Amino acid sequence: MTERKAIPTVTVNYKSTGRSTKSNELGMRAMQERAYEKRGEQYLLIKSPPASGKSRALMFIALDKLHNQGIKQAIIAVPEKSIGSSFSDEPLTKFGYYYDWHVKPKWNLCNAPGEDGSKVNSVRSFLESEDKVLVCTHSTFRFAIERLGVEVFDDRLIAIDEFHHVSADEGNVLGSQLKQLVTRDKTNIVAMTGSYFRGDANPVLMPEDEAKFDTVTYTYYEQLNGYEYLKSLNLGYYFYSGAYADEILNVLNPNEKTIIHIPNVNSRESMGDKIKEVEHIIEELGSWQGIDPATGFHLVKTLAGKILRIADLVEDDAAKRNKVSAALKLPEAKTNRDHVDIIIALGMAKEGFDWIWCEHALTVGYRSSLTEIVQIIGRATRDAPNKTHARFTNLIAEPDASEGAVTDAVNDTLKAISASLLMEQVLAPRFNFTPKKPQNGPIEGFDYGEGGYNPDKENIGFNEETGQFQIEIKGLSMPKSPDAQRICKEDLNEVIAAFAQDKQTIERGLFDKEVVPQELTQIRMGKIIKEKYPELDQEDLEAVRQHAIAALNLTQKAKETLNKDDELSSRGNTALIDGIRRFAMDVRDLDVDWIDSINPFSEAYAILSKSMTEQSLKAMAEVISGKKPNISLEEARELAKRALKFKKERGRLPEIKSADPWEQRMAQGIAFLARIKAEEKNG
Repeated sequence: MTERKAIPTVTVNYKSTGRSTKSNELGMRAMQERAYEKRGEQYLLIKSPPASGKSRALMFIALDKLHNQGIKQAIIAVPEKSIGSSFSDEPLTKFGYYYDWHVKPKWNLCNAPGEDGSKVNSVRSFLESEDKVLVCTHSTFRFAIERLGVEVFDDRLIAIDEFHHVSADEGNVLGSQLKQLVTRDKTNIVAMTGSYFRGDANPVLMPEDEAKFDTVTYTYYEQLNGYEYLKSLNLGYYFYSGAYADEILNVLNPNEKTIIHIPNVNSRESMGDKIKEVEHIIEELGSWQGIDPATGFHLVKTLAGKILRIADLVEDDAAKRNKVSAALKLPEAKTNRDHVDIIIALGMAKEGFDWIWCEHALTVGYRSSLTEIVQIIGRATRDAPNKTHARFTNLIAEPDASEGAVTDAVNDTLKAISASLLMEQVLAPRFNFTPKKPQNGPIEGFDYGEGGYNPDKENIGFNEETGQFQIEIKGLSMPKSPDAQRICKEDLNEVIAAFAQDKQTIERGLFDKEVVPQELTQIRMGKIIKEKYPELDQEDLEAVRQHAIAALNLTQKAKETLNKDDELSSRGNTALIDGIRRFAMDVRDLDVDWIDSINPFSEAYAILSKSMTEQSLKAMAEVISGKKPNISLEEARELAKRALKFKKERGRLPEIKSADPWEQRMAQGIAFLARIKAEEKNG
C-alpha cells in the first residue's frame, strides 16, 4: 500500500448556531418557515439540501392550500416507493401548527396495491373522492396523466419531490407533462429538490417555464451553519493504482461511521466481481467473526480488537439483503450510534437514505451525475450528537500511461475534478455582488472585518447568520431583466456547472500552458451562457458572465490563499470565509478585468499535482495536448467583439506583438476574420 493520503480540495467550518434545527411557534424550522412565507404562490420551487426538512415544509404549504386557498386535493409524487414514508402521518398540531397531516393508507400508493391491481385506477378514485391527500411514485403520476389527461388535476396541488428527476428534454415524459400543466395554468405546483443539477446537462425546466416559479433557496451553508453539532465538512479525492480494495484503508478510518459506495460492475474501477469486492474490503478491515442473526450485519474484528458491525447492501440474495435493509430502518438506527458501523452499498443508500450518524461518505469511482454526488454527500451531512466532522472522499483510479483506455481514465479524472469544483461552490456561502460606487456604504448586518467599511476601496462584508457575502467589484455589470436578475441571484451554480462540465474548457484550463485565462473566462464562459440563456440580450449575458466567473474565481483564489498561508494552514485549511477575506485584503483592486485574468482551474491543477504521480499527470497532459484546438470562426467573432470594447476603452485596436497575451489573442481574432474575409473576396 502507498502512503499517499486523500487530498482535501476544500474544508468548510460552520458555527453550529443551532438555528436550522430550532422550531418557531408553529413547529417550523428555518427553511420551512422561509418556504411557508411563499405558500400563496401558484408555482413554487424549493431548493434545499438533504435533511433540511423539505417533506414537512410541503405538508405545511399543502395544508394551508387545502384549508385556506380553495385547493381541492394534494398529490405528492416521489421518485421511489421508499421515499413515500417521508410523507406519513404527522401530528403537526402537537408542535403548534393549525392542522395535522393525514394520508389514508389506501391513498399512499407507495404501500397500497391499488384498486383492481391498478394504481392509476386508485388515482382516478381518489380524484372522485372527498379525501385530501394522495402519495404516489413519479411513474404512477406519469401513467395517470397519460390515461386521465391533465384536465383532471385542475384546482389541485401537485408536489414533485426530488425534482431533479424531471428534465425539459423532449424524451423526459414527466418533464413534458409538467410543461402541459404549466401551460394549462389551472394547477398549483410545488417542486422540491436537494440538488438542482442534472448529470446529463439538460435543464430541469425551460427558462420561460422556470420564470413562472417563485424560488425558495436554502443553501448548504445555511443548513450546516445552523446545526447543533456538526462543525466542519471536508471534500477530497484520492488517486490509487491497482485494486482499490488494496488501498482503501488509506482513506477509510474504521472508527468513523462510513457509507462505502463501491463502483458499478461496468466501470473502470470495478474489480469485476461485486461480491468479492465486499469480501475484500471486509478482509482489509479485520477478521470475520460471523453474522448477527438479528440484523444480518457482518461482525468483523479489527487488529485493535474492536468489533465492527458491517451492513452489506450489495448482497445478491434478496432475503438477506432485505433483512439488512430492514435492520437499518429500525428505531435503534436513529437512537443508537453503535447500531451499525459501516454500510457497503452499490445502487442503494443514496437518495432519501437517512443514517444520521454517518461521518464519512466514501465513493469508489467517478460518478457521471453531479446530482448523485450531491445526494451521496448528503448522507454524511446529517446533524447528530457528538458528530462534529463529516467528509466525502472520492477514490479514483489514476490514469496510467501504459493503459489502453488512458483516454477514458483522463475523462473520468477531469469529470471528478469538475464535480469537486462545483461542490465547493455549493458549500460556500452565498455571494451577492455589487458595483463599487462612491455612494456605496456599509449594509446593516454585514461584518467588514478589521477597520470596518472603507469607502476608498472595494469592500467584502459577511453576514454570519444568513451565510452571505456582500462583495463590491469595480466595473461590474448588473443584470437588467427579471430573468437575468433571477439567474444572478438563484442560479449562478447552474452556470458554473455548465462551464466546469465543458470538456474543452476544463482540459485547456488544466493542461494548456499557453491558454490565456480570458479565453476561458470571457470567450468560453460567454459562449456557454449564450447557449444556456439565448433569450437574454448582450448586456444581460455579460452581467451573468461576470457574476458567475466572480463567484467561481473568488472561491478558487480563497482556496489557494488557504493552502499557501501558514497561519490559516495551521488551522487545517478550514476557514474558507477567512480565505475569501484574506484574499480580498491582499488584492489592491478588486475589478472585473482582474477577475477575468484568473485561470479558474489553476488551484485545481496545483492540488492535482500533489495528489497524483508525475507519470500519471504527464499521461493526462499528453492525451489532452494532442487535441489542442485551433481558433474557430465563432471564437474569432467573440474576440473581435472584445477587441472593439478594448478600442473603445483605450482608443486603439489590440496589437499582435503586445506583451499582454490577452491583447495578442484579441488581435489574432481580428486577423483571423480579416483573412477569412480576404479569402471570400478572392473566391
